[in-house]
Amino acid sequence: MDKTQSFIEGSDSNQPVNSTSRVALASFIGTTIEFYDFYIYATAAALVIGPVFFPGSSPSAQILQSFATFGIAFVARPIGAMLFGHFGDRIGRKSTLVFSLILMGIATMLIGLLPGYAAIGFWAPFLLCILRLAQGLGLGGEWGGAALLATENAPEDKRALFGMFPQLGPSVGFLMSNGVFFIIALTLTNEQFLAWGWRIPFIFSALLVVIGLYIRLKLVESPIFTEALKKNNPPKVPVLEMFKCHWSTLALGSLSMVGCYTLFYITTAFLLQFGTKHLGIANQTFLGFLCIAVVFMAVATPISALLSDKYGRKPVLIIGLILTILSGMVMVPFMESDSNFLVLAFLCIELFLMGVIFAPMGALLPEIFPINIRYTGSSAAYSIGGILGASIAPIVANYLVNEGGLLWVGYYVSFASLISFIAMLLIKETKNSDFSC
Repeated sequence: MDKTQSFIEGSDSNQPVNSTSRVALASFIGTTIEFYDFYIYATAAALVIGPVFFPGSSPSAQILQSFATFGIAFVARPIGAMLFGHFGDRIGRKSTLVFSLILMGIATMLIGLLPGYAAIGFWAPFLLCILRLAQGLGLGGEWGGAALLATENAPEDKRALFGMFPQLGPSVGFLMSNGVFFIIALTLTNEQFLAWGWRIPFIFSALLVVIGLYIRLKLVESPIFTEALKKNNPPKVPVLEMFKCHWSTLALGSLSMVGCYTLFYITTAFLLQFGTKHLGIANQTFLGFLCIAVVFMAVATPISALLSDKYGRKPVLIIGLILTILSGMVMVPFMESDSNFLVLAFLCIELFLMGVIFAPMGALLPEIFPINIRYTGSSAAYSIGGILGASIAPIVANYLVNEGGLLWVGYYVSFASLISFIAMLLIKETKNSDFSC
């Protein structure tokens, strides 16, 4: 029996345990569904939400309104993080993860079934916003629980490696969502896509949720959390404990995620819209480019995780953020080159860097918070980072490109990455921290 397996199984053979494969799969499946759900909406916002739910507006207003509904879920995520974090820190990781997945899955499926403005008028965009809020609440509790499930079942010297599994979810969820839209774009006409084809990816999400629930219901509670409950009572209100005693940690953790989120959603949601509308690249072609580019993100994720276990979280993240700052400055020569090859190359570079700076976060954010508020703290930092880095990114980018051109969008990516770079300089290295307290 190897070190990893023996750590997870523990010394007490009478205690139920989580196998390595079950921990990996259960933490991976949730973030896969999370990013699948979020990115199918981001793709739909770029391509179809405006005409279906805001048909009376001009094309530019439709884009802004679509991306505004996209941002609503990010605003709801910190609320979900604190709500699910409360129960995750007081009752347990497993049951909380199950309920967050159910809420997220139901909201996503209902978006796919929601009639458009032509059928029910004002109620269509209103209900869309309500479902996006529900989706955001569920997602707010998802990532933190998945990261804790992975890292709290990991040996001390392999927390980043285990924390990599929820970080792989975005690559696969992104590839699945783009793949579904790519197939639809190849098989349906534009009229069929606008009429009903865009709903297929949302309804398909229900199947993924059922698979995720089946896997998670077979889990047992993490050994570190179980032992902590025996030693000390959890705080009555974890969120108050977090703001009272760990507000600076929350602030730095949130800011450390800004560059990561901005890079991802500018590269995918905004550049998809920019490439198809402004550069004239066909929808299926650009979606195909993104499917190729996300493979680079998937490749970078385990490499970055292994390096952060060997050398520390900070060195890997600092180097990755410096490269991301520089990448924003070369957006124009690549994206406006009139070369599809250079456009594809830029997408590959950006998503590779996304893998580099995203992978260590699966270990870093749980490590900077004590175990009694770890679910609340890591989830809140991740979600607040999403508000600052992702929710407004497509809207700001559209404004910048209209007012000053694509150059300013590149500067925007660089500036967001600089914020995270400064935050990382102020965060202490956590590689060898005591994770049981």
